[in-house]
Amino acid sequence: MTVRLAMITPDNVEAALRIRVRPEQQRHVEPVAVSLAEAYAWGDTAWPRLILDGDRTVGFLMAFIGIPWNPAVDPGDRRSGLWRLNIAADEQSRGYGRFAVGAVGEEIGRRGGDRLFTTWEQGESGPGAFYTKLGFRSTGETSGGQTVGVLDLTHAS
Repeated sequence: MTVRLAMITPDNVEAALRIRVRPEQQRHVEPVAVSLAEAYAWGDTAWPRLILDGDRTVGFLMAFIGIPWNPAVDPGDRRSGLWRLNIAADEQSRGYGRFAVGAVGEEIGRRGGDRLFTTWEQGESGPGAFYTKLGFRSTGETSGGQTVGVLDLTHAS
């Protein structure tokens, strides 16, 4: 596997927009087009990337870097993590999701962070089992009705 991340550019944006998850997963993750619009709106806090295996587009991820989580409660609580993960339907179960989480963790670590946050919807076709298998634990919080999970990067494998 020669998996790598690539910035979204005019040359690959169409490939990004063609990524589709499995039909039963569509209610759990926004389409890439929505993520790219949010990346534009969030500017420097959004970190969108294509996931490539060789020259083949296999997925999309978007991280968030250093956003204020709940400034009214704790102004110093700034979090970074995985905002979106879309692995193409026919590319799932090949390690690309695990690679994506690891790559986001590395980027957060390069920026001085030691925790990787994400959210997921509960449900049979939701990604909760995937995240808990990677070592995420629930924080007991919710965001937009989704479970908030955290991965301690100082102990991640």
